[in-house]
Amino acid sequence: MAYFEAFASVYDIFTEGVDYKTRAEYILSLLKHSGTEKGTLLDLACGTGTLTVEFCKKGFEVIAVDLSEDMLLSAREKLAPFGDKALILCQDMCELDLFGTVNCAVCSLDSINHLDNIKEVKTAFEKVSLFMEPGGVFVFDVNTLYKHSDVLADNTFVYECADAFLVWQNSLQKNGRSVDIMLDIFTQNENGLYERESEDFTETAYSEDEIKEALLQAGFTDIEMFDDLSFDKPTEKSERIYFTAKKK
Repeated sequence: MAYFEAFASVYDIFTEGVDYKTRAEYILSLLKHSGTEKGTLLDLACGTGTLTVEFCKKGFEVIAVDLSEDMLLSAREKLAPFGDKALILCQDMCELDLFGTVNCAVCSLDSINHLDNIKEVKTAFEKVSLFMEPGGVFVFDVNTLYKHSDVLADNTFVYECADAFLVWQNSLQKNGRSVDIMLDIFTQNENGLYERESEDFTETAYSEDEIKEALLQAGFTDIEMFDDLSFDKPTEKSERIYFTAKKK
């Protein structure tokens, strides 16, 4: 089954407001904080590769992995100038299978929340650990339980740009942590008419303790947590938390 087939075509349009350079610099600062500034970086769930490009610019050799073939088509174009410094693989993060090891890994923009349950989260962490060198650093972010229950919740968001229109509808499940998301994407064709495509998926939030326990079981240690784009500790109303952890 195609994954993010409809959304991939407009993903970059609707994320133009994301300051990827600033976010990449922040992630790199977390890697440096944990002792890593160079080497081979696994960009897990890389999407269309905008962040991946920033990592390549900083001199990392990058392995870019995503489940969506359509997202990776965009990533391939962006990463072409870096030649063999950027390897692209179409894989599920829970079935990660690399050709060698990496000394750092990154998973950005709530990709971990796309995993259905904490067992899958643990499996993904174990796969990263399996292909990471001892002492390697893993940096990732998650949407919080607060964001799912109080911000995304049952709300609807509308985004509009020159040639496309997006309606984002959320439905919070009874468990209070999973949000069913329906995207209706309207793009203008050559005749000036709008064509509609739909995409649906679910994101699930996990507690800090659940994530830390999954990391420990996967062989990581020295776990730290930070509020989004800062070195401050998370609060009860943090919407995104970054984790850093080291492979034993």
